Amino acid sequence: MALRDPFTRGVLSAVGRTPAVLLRKIYPDLPFQLFAKLESLNPGGSIKDRPALEILEEAIGRGVVRPGVTIIESSSGNMGIGLAQACAYYGLRFICVVDVKASRQNLELLRVYGAEIDCITAPDPETGELLPARLRRVRELVAELGDAFWPNQYANEHNAGAHLRHTMRELVEQLDHRLDFIFCATSTCGTVRGCGEYVRDNGMATRVIAVDSVGSLIFSDQQGPRYLPGMGAGLRPPLCDLRYIDDHVLVSDLECILACRRLVRREGILAGASSGGLIAAVGKLRDRIPAGARCAVILPDRGERYLDTVYSDAWVREHFGEVSDLWPEKGSFVHETQ
Repeated sequence: MALRDPFTRGVLSAVGRTPAVLLRKIYPDLPFQLFAKLESLNPGGSIKDRPALEILEEAIGRGVVRPGVTIIESSSGNMGIGLAQACAYYGLRFICVVDVKASRQNLELLRVYGAEIDCITAPDPETGELLPARLRRVRELVAELGDAFWPNQYANEHNAGAHLRHTMRELVEQLDHRLDFIFCATSTCGTVRGCGEYVRDNGMATRVIAVDSVGSLIFSDQQGPRYLPGMGAGLRPPLCDLRYIDDHVLVSDLECILACRRLVRREGILAGASSGGLIAAVGKLRDRIPAGARCAVILPDRGERYLDTVYSDAWVREHFGEVSDLWPEKGSFVHETQ
């Protein structure tokens, strides 16, 4: 199976080169600029299109993936969808190991792309977390099938490499090589690792801020319930290298939800839960960011996949009780002058 020319490989040639936009209304009177890189505009709908493609094509190039090989990966949604898209294009069988927290929308998308779904219903007995149980199931399937490839997004250097070589480079060029703070959501830690490596390799003074969920075990040993996929993990992934991270911020599920709603009502950006976490993190650190600084958040995915959770008033009340100001007021009128 030979790789196609990068300019003629169908829908996969549309991965990357996402826009960065200035957020002017999300927080009133910010003394610094805040840009958002819109990864929802990748063809599979999320930033995970990038590492899915990078990992798969690198394996194809080495001959590890060829006709007849089955791709098997653990995913809460976006990486699975990115891999399902790429496997559909290359004609490869794909088994996605999910758990009971996977959203109905993500499961339907996986099926539409032709993925087979293997669902874990019980957490790991030692940790009480679902992720170790999913990874154990992946190893079992790889051993059973024999002729299989596990991308292993939590440890594969090409996950971070996709953001080192593409995501961060694009953003820096879009902002004319001036970026003082970059906020990255963490799960596999591929994004924050790749962005941090770019900063180091290019001698930049940019501060790299990792944003994680309350209850996640990436930066804390305080395990707790997490209702929203896409951010946080039940273990510290091998890609999490603290040398590339200047600071981290923990945000709750409810903070993610309220920030998502602020983002869509004030900026017209319908984004997923981890995007709300990034916006909330900026709010928490705003007093520590110097006036005149240039900051950016990498918004990982689109919000249509969260209509039954983040944007459902009934779901929010069920999980968090009565919450005041579920829908924030719109921002002030903005008129662009020529």
